[in-house]
Amino acid sequence: MLLNLKAAMAIKKISVVAIAQLIGATEKTVNNKLNGVTDFTVPEAIAIRNNLFPEYDLCYLFTPAQEAV
Repeated sequence: MLLNLKAAMAIKKISVVAIAQLIGATEKTVNNKLNGVTDFTVPEAIAIRNNLFPEYDLCYLFTPAQEAV
């Protein structure tokens, strides 16, 4: 789960729809990627960071949260 990206989305009020439109995917696909079901591709991650979150580090946004054991 990409908690840092989700937090940045909330702070900047960026919707799943906006990300889906940017990367040419469906809302379901973006939700799956945000929740760790599938991964964002490197070009998708770069496009998201460059266009929507340029103030954030790429690794910060796209590092998955550690699961509780």
